[in-house]
Amino acid sequence: MTTITLDLNPIIQLTDEQFFQLCQHHRDYQFERTKLGELIIMTPTGSETSNRNMELSFQLQAWSRKYKLGVAFDSSTGFKLPNGAERSPDASWVRKERWNALTLEQQQKFAPLCPDFVIELLSSTDSLPKTREKMVEYIENNARLGWLIDRKNKQVEIYRPGKEVEMLQSPVTLSGEDVLPGFVLELKEIW
Repeated sequence: MTTITLDLNPIIQLTDEQFFQLCQHHRDYQFERTKLGELIIMTPTGSETSNRNMELSFQLQAWSRKYKLGVAFDSSTGFKLPNGAERSPDASWVRKERWNALTLEQQQKFAPLCPDFVIELLSSTDSLPKTREKMVEYIENNARLGWLIDRKNKQVEIYRPGKEVEMLQSPVTLSGEDVLPGFVLELKEIW
């Protein structure tokens, strides 16, 4: 996936509605927006990364459907974080109470919240430092658990509020801990 960052400030300041319409009009691209208003344009993922993203989403959705504690999302979902950034994690989940507290219009656009749980799967063209910054941003915006999965090096970084990042080398599974009780991500299909 190729990424381009455009700093449109102060030339153009897109409203939330304009940003949403831009994303809807150009569905062949994935857009994110930083808290500073920089527009990040990403081309579609390669087939291998897409397949791994599907596996992440499949496992998360299967758990979510079984336990009915919240709503799972794939990589095409945008969220408007409390700091103003609009982000699209590779897979994410929101507790049912938080999701149901949103209006129908908020649910149909970019939900104005940070997911409780996020996964970012590092692709060969992703920047590790920028993806780490994104993970910290999720935690700073109320995510309760985040996993950064680096397939190339078979490493996982676990992000939690108020704790140091935990690094795991070649784990077989990951636990959803108390955020996603009973969820275990099997990594054999991801590696």
